[in-house]
Amino acid sequence: MKDLEVEWKRTDSETLVHLYQDGESRPESQTQDYHDRANLFTDQIQHGNFSLRLDNLKAEDEGRYTCKVYIQQDSGETVVQIKDVERLLVSGPSRSISLYVNEDITLNCSVDSHITPEHFEEVSWKKKDENEEILVLLYQNNTTLPDSSDERYRDRVKFFTAEIPKGNFSLRLKSVRTEDKGVYMCQVFAGGLSANATVVLERLGE
Repeated sequence: MKDLEVEWKRTDSETLVHLYQDGESRPESQTQDYHDRANLFTDQIQHGNFSLRLDNLKAEDEGRYTCKVYIQQDSGETVVQIKDVERLLVSGPSRSISLYVNEDITLNCSVDSHITPEHFEEVSWKKKDENEEILVLLYQNNTTLPDSSDERYRDRVKFFTAEIPKGNFSLRLKSVRTEDKGVYMCQVFAGGLSANATVVLERLGE
């Protein structure tokens, strides 16, 4: 083990992902982005297992990785490829919402993604009626577009602007009307992916 050196590198850029040298890992040698994310399985090293654990996977991690082992005058290597890293999860409330006419309501929509909200292509809230989809509120190119809302919702809906950087696209609906009852969909397009969540607004009391 003393004469052994193991390097994990990005094949394309020669970026050092992890280095094992002189019987121990050398985190100070790692590229900063991998400092806390790339680790060996310590209890497996004695068995000659230098598999790499990469935590909090990102789209930027896609690519080829070379594991190169040096011992005395000899060396060997293997290549592993990471591809198709995808994560776009949209979640809403777990149950339907009921309230009284003229109350204000928040329809929850949160996004979990490796893509930051400012790079989202589009987030829309739509009401799904029997024969049509009504556009309630639209977010495009890092901007909320209230003028695109259907006239039935214009001036009654808004996002919580300060929450958008956290991936929170919950919708505030003011002065609920009887005709607002129905199914609402929060749909997100980002990085070539799309996902959605639905909220049911029901039992509107007078």
